[in-house]
Amino acid sequence: MIKTIILIGSVCLAMGLSGWSDGQQTAAPFAYPETETGRRVAGYVRAFNDPSEGALRAFLTDNLTPAALAQLPVENRLDTLRRIKGDTGTLEPVRVRTAGAAAITLTARTTKGGWLELAFAFEPEPPHRLLGVRFNLQDGPPGPDEPETPITEAELVGKLDQLLVTRTSRDEFSGVVLLARGATPVFQKALGLASREYNVPNRLDTRFNLGSINKYITQIAIEQLAGMGKLQLDAPIGTYLPDYPNPDAAAKVTVRHLLDMTGGIGDFFGERYAATAKDRIRDLSDYLPLFAAEPLRFEPGARREYSNGGYVVLGLIIEKVTGQSYFDYVREHIYEPAGMSDSGHLETDIPVPNVASGYTRRWDGGEHSGEPRRNNVYTRPCRGSSAGGGYATAGDLLKLVEALKAGRLGAPERSRQITEAGIGIAGGAPGINAMVEVDAGQGYTLVVLSNDDPPVAMDVARQVRGWLSRLAPPARPAS
Repeated sequence: MIKTIILIGSVCLAMGLSGWSDGQQTAAPFAYPETETGRRVAGYVRAFNDPSEGALRAFLTDNLTPAALAQLPVENRLDTLRRIKGDTGTLEPVRVRTAGAAAITLTARTTKGGWLELAFAFEPEPPHRLLGVRFNLQDGPPGPDEPETPITEAELVGKLDQLLVTRTSRDEFSGVVLLARGATPVFQKALGLASREYNVPNRLDTRFNLGSINKYITQIAIEQLAGMGKLQLDAPIGTYLPDYPNPDAAAKVTVRHLLDMTGGIGDFFGERYAATAKDRIRDLSDYLPLFAAEPLRFEPGARREYSNGGYVVLGLIIEKVTGQSYFDYVREHIYEPAGMSDSGHLETDIPVPNVASGYTRRWDGGEHSGEPRRNNVYTRPCRGSSAGGGYATAGDLLKLVEALKAGRLGAPERSRQITEAGIGIAGGAPGINAMVEVDAGQGYTLVVLSNDDPPVAMDVARQVRGWLSRLAPPARPAS
């Protein structure tokens, strides 16, 4: 069952139903707002309804902001949208409930007989690219002016606890969930097993693989160094890595291109990665032979394409300008100032206590539903990189958010983003799924860490997001 989510897609129908009540529906023409954001919503719906996944992939790639693409890859978004489409079928837009320069809320009927509310968030300034979409499953067609039933924080916590207990009992969730108002947790719970082999339960302080959430750490590091004048965002990477294996990339691709994933550098995952002994991948330089000599996939700046390789290069630039390993730099300049004492890039073959093993039903390029999960040790490098694969606890990730809010990390743009707009960042791979969301308006931070396959953490986050949208304001004390 779907409740809510951050993502992007597209489709529309020319006619729909704009007014209704239980047992009664009034036919009326449907029209999208005649604005740039209205046109993006129409395109999203068209792409969502298109039977070809290529339409949705293209829409997400072309319409998401660079920051949104960096925080949650298109392929991760498509994984979740596949699941949503399986539950809903196609969408028939019925009513635009709210419309503004930075937000549009759309009600739609699904071909599976349900109702969805889609809340679109856009950049406040032109060109108003898409930041994300929240899907809220409706119990039935709401009246024209009927708001969703508000819930209290205590009711939200109760719903979340029941959701996790139910999913864990069905072997559909293993991990840790933390929901905080400001710096104060209002809910935190560990469920499932950190080690299925030895029947070791997850704990609140268990460390989980973060996947691509580490890209956000790399963004903070780059912003710190740019602020100190140690690197220039518009300088080509050859300025810092003169021996980079691809001279064309060294001359044309800038640091900013790498951050925005518009540089044309490819991925390190593929046949070479699969054929490489994972114990040989420990340092950032060990990743270079997997991708760096390949031709650019497109002219830098021409388009956006998700690139793990680009973020490895960012890590190598950090090493060059600081004279430290990437791992030492982020520990000393991000983790330690934020108080993240349980975070770091762990090596698979060095025993460390209280670390969750990852378990997957994805291997040989397929999904093996119903089969026993396998340990994901053979899919992971010995140590992760500046593109992902570090470890942290849920509590440490809350500390990171609070450190950014307080401006303690020397990354003013990340701090502004997290306090004014909020963030949603995710990581996922076989046996790995992690999600951090900050609702700047309501002041809540949600962390979901899991050692199962995606989109298990994103599904929980989607549900919580829907409940937060219904949260009643706290009662004022009597005067």
